[in-house]
Amino acid sequence: MSVLQELDSIDRRILGALQKRGRMTNADLSDKINLSPSACHRRVQRLETDGYIKDYVALLDPRKLGCPSTIFVEITLSGQADEVLEAFEREVAKVPDVLECHLMAGTADYLLKVVAQDTEDFARIHRRYLARLPGVAQMQSSFALRTVFKTTALPV
Repeated sequence: MSVLQELDSIDRRILGALQKRGRMTNADLSDKINLSPSACHRRVQRLETDGYIKDYVALLDPRKLGCPSTIFVEITLSGQADEVLEAFEREVAKVPDVLECHLMAGTADYLLKVVAQDTEDFARIHRRYLARLPGVAQMQSSFALRTVFKTTALPV
């Protein structure tokens, strides 16, 4: 049974609205989904308690913060033993410029999403952090030329 099957249409509308504007007031949310403020508040609390809503965050503009370049780095490790994977995962989590790290099926073992100021800054990140990660046998980096589409909203 899919997790989303446990949610009714009102829960889904609440989640959809909050994904677009997480800071909206309960009054605005209740108006948007046509539910009383008290019922809306109870549902949001339940969605938080049940773990459907993990957190509320501010999405920052990487250009304004001086890191407009996005680089995807494919990493192949020297082995697949648990201790090799665990050592890599422990250390990559410490790299401040890595936004995401995914264990992959396919040619690469991991795919990283890295942000940098420019190519020189990425060279610094590569030398200082990525090249020192344990168990790395091969690394291939691809610079995103332009972000065509990006969302944090999950389909509900």
